[in-house]
Amino acid sequence: MGSRPYQPLSLLSLKMVKAQPNRAVKTKAAGLFVHFSSEKRTWETPQGLFDVLNEEFHFEVDVCATAENSKCKKYFSPRDDGLNQEWQGLCWMNPPYGREIGKWMKKAFESALAGATVVCLVPARTDTAWWFDYGAQGEIRFIRARLKFGGSRNSAPFPSAVIIFSRKTLFKGVVRHISL
Repeated sequence: MGSRPYQPLSLLSLKMVKAQPNRAVKTKAAGLFVHFSSEKRTWETPQGLFDVLNEEFHFEVDVCATAENSKCKKYFSPRDDGLNQEWQGLCWMNPPYGREIGKWMKKAFESALAGATVVCLVPARTDTAWWFDYGAQGEIRFIRARLKFGGSRNSAPFPSAVIIFSRKTLFKGVVRHISL
């Protein structure tokens, strides 16, 4: 499949399509796939992004991982149920990107109040309750480009952000940008 030159789209170039849960809909007008949500909830952290952040933070535990995608020697698997573990020290979190993400963000926020540093890779869903209730309380680093998660051919269908919860960053209102 050949690549086509970039053509900016306006809102008018997309015809209205009926949103269907967990489906990508191809529009006739632009030949694009519009993602309303994803059936995939787990996204393996891009190694390059993790390496840059690990150089800054020196992570000790991946609080939400599997043996195949863990980024730290110590990690909590689904069997360990990271939400029911005590998070201490320097924690990395790339949570499942579904309805339960709010529980993970709450746990990260509360763990920071107890003294942990938790660095979270999340979709930049600034219109959600979890973003306002927890995410906006930490340091936010918006990622300029769409990430290509481990093993994916294409970039993610959503923007991403890194949110840092620690005693130093909570309630400071710091917003930065990351260019990869």
